[in-house]
Amino acid sequence: MCAWSILRWMWSAEEEAVEDRHKEAAVDSAVRADGPDVRELIENIVKAIVDYPEQVHCHEVDGTHSCVLELEVAKEDVGKVIGKKGIHADAIRRIVHAIGGKKKKRYVLEILEDR
Repeated sequence: MCAWSILRWMWSAEEEAVEDRHKEAAVDSAVRADGPDVRELIENIVKAIVDYPEQVHCHEVDGTHSCVLELEVAKEDVGKVIGKKGIHADAIRRIVHAIGGKKKKRYVLEILEDR
C-alpha cells in the first residue's frame, strides 16, 4: 500500500467519525433532556396519515403516574387513524407505551370519535 492510499483511508475514516458525531448531536438536540414531547409526536404521526391535518389536535391530561392523550381528528379521518382491525391505533399506542417506559409514566391514547 502506498502512502497516498493510507492517507486517503485515514481521511475517510476521520470523515465518517465526524459524520457520526454530527448525527449523534442531531439526535441529542431532537430529544430533550426529559424525552420527546409525546403530544407533538402523536400529532405529527397522525397528520401524516389523515386527509385533514389541520383538524388534528392532541390534548394531554396529566396525572401523578399516568397521562391521557386525547386525540381529536376530523370525522372523516377517524377510520384512517384507527386503521383496518385497529392496526394504526395499535402501532401508535405501542410507540406511546415505549416512550412511557423510558419516562416511567403510563400513557393512554384515546381517539375521540364524536366531534
